[in-house]
Amino acid sequence: MNNVKLLADSTCDLPKDILEAYDISIIPLGIIMGDTVYHDGKDITPEDIYAWSDKTKQTPKTSAPNPQDAIDFIKPYVEEKRPMVFLGISVSMSATCSVLQLAAEYYDYKELYIIDSKNLSNGIGLLVMKAATMARDGESAQNIVKYIETSLRPRVRSSFLVDTLTYLARGGRCTSAVALLGNALSLKPMIVVKDGAMEVGRKYRGRSCYMNYAADLKEDLLHADPERVFLITSGCAQKIIDEVYHFLEELHVFREIIITRAGGVITCHCGPGTLGIMFAEGDAS
Repeated sequence: MNNVKLLADSTCDLPKDILEAYDISIIPLGIIMGDTVYHDGKDITPEDIYAWSDKTKQTPKTSAPNPQDAIDFIKPYVEEKRPMVFLGISVSMSATCSVLQLAAEYYDYKELYIIDSKNLSNGIGLLVMKAATMARDGESAQNIVKYIETSLRPRVRSSFLVDTLTYLARGGRCTSAVALLGNALSLKPMIVVKDGAMEVGRKYRGRSCYMNYAADLKEDLLHADPERVFLITSGCAQKIIDEVYHFLEELHVFREIIITRAGGVITCHCGPGTLGIMFAEGDAS
């Protein structure tokens, strides 16, 4: 058993096999559909979200974990007196980190170390996997936090291409008129995570938009940390996934290319057809 226990929230979008292999425990965010709150990744699927959204013409809301759920989540590790490192979705997007801090205060437990990822999705996943590797290698919680916050977190680059503006409009992130025009013109925006918040980057059109998006990242990818890159989708056609995967493979940079499926948060806000590439810049030191 690792001495330091790694915790994260469901927005890291890491698949079950990785969570098990790295001994990472997950607390789910809430997915609110009508009057019902579901637990991301537990009792709700992306397909459920799409079906409800298309039927009601609404986008589900997302919420931080319930405080009692957070208290229950860390209880086993408090009782074992294990130091914990928690990596959560950017504090500018969610109160999840604050909820975990309240849970630690409930137990008056000083060894829960909370890291604001300043990111989302597999941008968090990159941090979580590195932290888990350090824990497995016997690093202390303090050393893990220092490395993640000062060395790795500033180098993580997360972006994704959104296929339809409908879900962003339903969630209030663009107007219905803009969404209608954008969809009519087949405009697909690139969403970039910067300083813990999402910004709109370039806009793409046409069948080759996904490959054009990937190509625009090529120079950065060629100088990336070679450990791993994530290719995340929310239901893209397999042909598109294969093409982008092949593109990443042909760069001959990464030791590991991990394909993941977006969880509830990306699903709610970005909709089907979203594809993202997430990696870390090379360490200049």
